Amino acid sequence: MNPILKMFFRIIPSDYFARKYPVSIKGILFINGKIILLKNERNEWEPPGGKIEPGELPEHCVLREIKEELNIEASIDKLIDSWMYKVGGKVYVQIIIYLCKPIIMDEKSIKLSFEHNEYGLFTPEEIKQLNMPGSYKETIENLFKSQ
Repeated sequence: MNPILKMFFRIIPSDYFARKYPVSIKGILFINGKIILLKNERNEWEPPGGKIEPGELPEHCVLREIKEELNIEASIDKLIDSWMYKVGGKVYVQIIIYLCKPIIMDEKSIKLSFEHNEYGLFTPEEIKQLNMPGSYKETIENLFKSQ
């Protein structure tokens, strides 16, 4: 490596120049045998979740977001998928999805946060018809195939 570049990268790490993407952590939850989804500001359905905060573990992020968005306490079963998604054809976001389980679930205790327009409980067949990014549909379909 060029000695000048070597000195430069000691001062400013090369990662400083790497592309940066938001990271969104999502949770798939079954409630009464159906998957709960939220409708976002783009009128798309998506699993609950959101952006990870600095220093936060992905597992803590998804549980925090589920509590904030739905008022549901949950636990994590397993990591099920991850991909890069281009939101609105403009911004790339890294998506990480966990399968989660409600700890205590009474559908009446669901309280939707201000971040979403509505929630719904859907079967796999109903999900195929929703306005929803195809990658989410594929993840959910693969989840049902594996069970």
